[in-house]
Amino acid sequence: MEGGHERVQPTANTYAIMLRTWLRFNPDVEPSVHISATEVHDPMSLLRNMISRQVAPAMVVADRAFVTNDEATEAIKALSRAAVQMGLSSVVNELGLADSLGRQVDDPLEDVPEAIPVMRPKGAQSVDVERKEDGSITHITSDQPAPVPEGDIPFNLETLRRHLGEVILARRVLSEDLVLRQRLLEQSVYNVAVERMKHQSELFDQLGLPSKSLHSTDLRTWMWQWHLKLQARVEAEIANLEVEERVIARLKKKTKDEAQLTPFLKLLKPEKLSLITILELMHLHGSGGVQDGMKTARALLAVGRAVESEYKAEMCKKNNMSVPSSNPTRSGDQNVFTNLGYRDLHAHRVAARKYIEDAEEWTSDWSQLVRVKVGSFLVDCLMDVATVQRSVRDPRTDEKISEEQPAFFHSYEYQRGHKLGVIKFNPAVAERMSKDPIAETLHPRHLPMLVKPKPWLSYNNGGYLYSRTWAMRFKESREQELYLRHASDGGRLELVFAGLDVLGSTPWRINRNVFDVVLKVWNSGERFGKIPPAVPDEPEPERPPNMEFDNKAKMVYLDRQKSWMQAKAANHSDRCSINYKVEIARAFLGDTMYLPHNVDFRGRAYPIPPHLSHIGDDLSRGLLLFGESKQLGERGLRWLKIHLANLAGYDKASFDERVEFVHQHLEDIFDSAEHPLEGRRWWTKADDPWQCLATCMELKAALDSPDPAAYECALPVHQDGTCNGLQHYAALGGDAAGAAQVNLAAADRPSDVYTYVAKMVEELIQRDLEDNHEFAKLLAGKISRKVVKQTVMTTVYGVTFIGARDQIERQLKDRGDVPPEMCWLAASYLAKKVLLSIGDLFKGAKEIQTWLNTCARLIAKSIPQDRLMQAFEEPAVKSKRKSAPRWRKEQMTTVVWTTPLGLPIVQPYRAVKRKQVMTALQTVFISDPNVPSTVNAQKQASAFPPNFIHSLDATHMMLTALECRSQGLAFASVHDSYWTHAGSIDQMNAVIRETFIALHSSDVLGGLAQEFRERYADYKVPLVALQGASMRKLNLDAAAAPEDLKVLKEVLTDDPENPEEEESVALEAAEDDEEIDSEIEAEAEVEEKPKKRKRKSRLPEGATVEERLAGKFVNLVDILPPLPEKGKFDVKAIKESQYFFS
Repeated sequence: MEGGHERVQPTANTYAIMLRTWLRFNPDVEPSVHISATEVHDPMSLLRNMISRQVAPAMVVADRAFVTNDEATEAIKALSRAAVQMGLSSVVNELGLADSLGRQVDDPLEDVPEAIPVMRPKGAQSVDVERKEDGSITHITSDQPAPVPEGDIPFNLETLRRHLGEVILARRVLSEDLVLRQRLLEQSVYNVAVERMKHQSELFDQLGLPSKSLHSTDLRTWMWQWHLKLQARVEAEIANLEVEERVIARLKKKTKDEAQLTPFLKLLKPEKLSLITILELMHLHGSGGVQDGMKTARALLAVGRAVESEYKAEMCKKNNMSVPSSNPTRSGDQNVFTNLGYRDLHAHRVAARKYIEDAEEWTSDWSQLVRVKVGSFLVDCLMDVATVQRSVRDPRTDEKISEEQPAFFHSYEYQRGHKLGVIKFNPAVAERMSKDPIAETLHPRHLPMLVKPKPWLSYNNGGYLYSRTWAMRFKESREQELYLRHASDGGRLELVFAGLDVLGSTPWRINRNVFDVVLKVWNSGERFGKIPPAVPDEPEPERPPNMEFDNKAKMVYLDRQKSWMQAKAANHSDRCSINYKVEIARAFLGDTMYLPHNVDFRGRAYPIPPHLSHIGDDLSRGLLLFGESKQLGERGLRWLKIHLANLAGYDKASFDERVEFVHQHLEDIFDSAEHPLEGRRWWTKADDPWQCLATCMELKAALDSPDPAAYECALPVHQDGTCNGLQHYAALGGDAAGAAQVNLAAADRPSDVYTYVAKMVEELIQRDLEDNHEFAKLLAGKISRKVVKQTVMTTVYGVTFIGARDQIERQLKDRGDVPPEMCWLAASYLAKKVLLSIGDLFKGAKEIQTWLNTCARLIAKSIPQDRLMQAFEEPAVKSKRKSAPRWRKEQMTTVVWTTPLGLPIVQPYRAVKRKQVMTALQTVFISDPNVPSTVNAQKQASAFPPNFIHSLDATHMMLTALECRSQGLAFASVHDSYWTHAGSIDQMNAVIRETFIALHSSDVLGGLAQEFRERYADYKVPLVALQGASMRKLNLDAAAAPEDLKVLKEVLTDDPENPEEEESVALEAAEDDEEIDSEIEAEAEVEEKPKKRKRKSRLPEGATVEERLAGKFVNLVDILPPLPEKGKFDVKAIKESQYFFS
């Protein structure tokens, strides 16, 4: 029949019989039966034929050929597997619906209502407006209740809901084959988007709506129309470009910046190129500080990079790259956590990597030039074909005038004195976008996984099964990638990879009890804690009557009005963010899920799924439980109570007092668990309310059970470090005073350095209050530990007055009891008090920080000897203008060090070099990370102390994770907060202390100094660079000649540091706990930057420092400062400190 040899056509019954035959007689069935003269088609070939003949798979599985439910179910599973292999998610949906109609198995979502999605308001409220004679509004009244959001679901949420709907349907037909479900989960976002827009367009056609009427302003319909036009345009333009490139190649007129585009453009089908271009541009709406648009250079790069990523994802699928089995891990695999096991693990990784590596060119990265050119080609095509119809009525004739206008247009804007090329949205499109944001569309590849993540085999192979993921989040630094690849190829990253495997293999599930409460709150649409209301409920600031003639009142009103507008705009985006979490949690109810991890450039581990993970906010954490339960035991029950007290904010008392706190509030705890919304809501007053609610429910369930100690508990219980950065500094320096402040030393009660400083600040304010000081009166009694916490924490990271002021200003605004217009001045006053109170509290940490800073500054100024010799041998370029010495361009040395786990850390801070590229839209300047450039010495120095400390806390966490796994403990972490089952806390606490002692017993600073001497052994530092306050204490007597030292001492010491810039870098490194993959910030800059003023010198006229010290260098290793003297604190004493992590 299929070959056309018969007069009849195959029907659904024909395919059903063939499928039933395959199920009964396929080669895997025992005993195997050979059917002569008959070809048994497999499900994939049958499905292919069904689709070509337009026979619905649902009709096939419902056919009478399948006489039992079991046969029909097996048929559905077989066709579903084939559909996933062929990438036909729509067929999986169809079969899932068919299966749900016929099977009797319980559905985890059967009694779970849907989450009401964020809606954009439709229609206007009927209101009465009273005005003055001058037209100003005095009063607004309405007889109607507050508007109920209704209308269309925003595009981004609809895409997510559609994709998660596929996940739910797939669970019904592929409940046992998790690997195939994971493959469906990682299907391309573009496949989902094109189906969504196509479906909507077909729906409009079926309803008989004319193309330019009711749905003409619908954003998704516009996008579908653009897609159809762009698809045809791209196909035609690629054909034309191919002819042009052939002619150019024949004439051999290829210039240096010319790159053949057709080989890259033909890697994907025009349909896919069209969708990528439209979606990427819509995602960038309002980015880069451009209202209703985006920077041109950023748009071109984003589109080019998206094309590259999609192509590589397709190749991964075609090559079926290393899909692990869904079988559970053998118990014998635990032995990899021994020395011999690690060697075997490395051999396994190398063999697996060689097996899956492909020599084809698709594995290599595209250059920035290619990305920009590809992006320019596609964006230019879109701007030519994308149009919208706008209509307006003539006020004089009441005639409706319609016009077809471009959906996008190119323009220029000024930002910080620079002229930037921008792509702007047509006002009609921008209006729809403002109500229907797309900027944060969730990529389906970044959802939790249904199977254990693929083990990390190399630096770019692990995590998701079918999507390329890197073990490190590079900050657009080619250098970081090269160091990581070299270490990976040499087998030096096995501990890091094993640590990531441990973190990724921790199973999770959704806390159904908490989810039900969250869903009820969400669907109510009311404000609840940090969940914003569906309709903004904050009243607009009142316009003061004296505003016209009182400038101060006017400024206060405008400032409050601006804050109100920003809060109103943020309300919608906050609702969307929470909507993501609720939708994802609902889709994964009843499933065990996994969170693949990777690290940032400092070695800190992060889950790759960005929206619902334990590293998220309180709501995310409250929704998660471990996938496996463990008996509490007597000690576990005690730790569960302590954990509840910590979450409630009672975390600075002794452990016994915390347990007693819980006993005193048992009535509130039971009320919270039984009536979370209808009761007294004690849990909502906690510091972390959703986690507090989850713990209340778990504690009640344990106490209500016949034997609380035998209760199986899956709730993660946390052990947090006390200002962990200071703990590492105190251990590094042997600082006994600092150790006592951060609970390294044993004590009866926990020390709280933040409360200590807050009390000192309050005492200083009380003294000022006696002098009737304005800000003392304003701030008296309002200095909580939260106000000073961030400043105290970042003091040892180099925070300055400016940074402290900004931190405190944010905290004062969050309090809400200080007028917003007074926060900045009040924060300036308070920052001085906080920095004064800290004083010599962290003297030992300051000495180490200074040593790290100085080393980094010297390294950044140094030049390798071979490069220095080459610079002097190159002939000087003749120029009328006085040029800088050639060796200055060779100052490219970045600070590199290796963690105790073998991870190379490369600081990415370099001077940005931009390259000019001509495109069809404009000339753009792109920064190419592959182009060598000089380092930014200031950023290298200021960021080194916090980055080094973060690399140590990351090492401590990884060591703890590995040891916990070897002892069979569940483990998760949020940097310096370690999680496990309540019944395992005592065991994990012992591991935490042992790994910390092991780390700091290895002379970490001495090892770092030795690594610097070996790594930079032949590096030279120009004497002229040894100027400034930071270089005064260097011992140069043995390294430089006396006459040269005299010149350096005669120089007027200028402060080379810009405190604002340096402190911002230190803060960025110290507080970067929500790391996300950075994008290249490429700007089209036309105007030159303001020139810096030259420094003055006290040297005699006619002799500059550069001239007198020209060509004179010293060895870097000769001038590295000596290590600070170590104190007498013995790190082994933390074994006796019960509050070290608590």
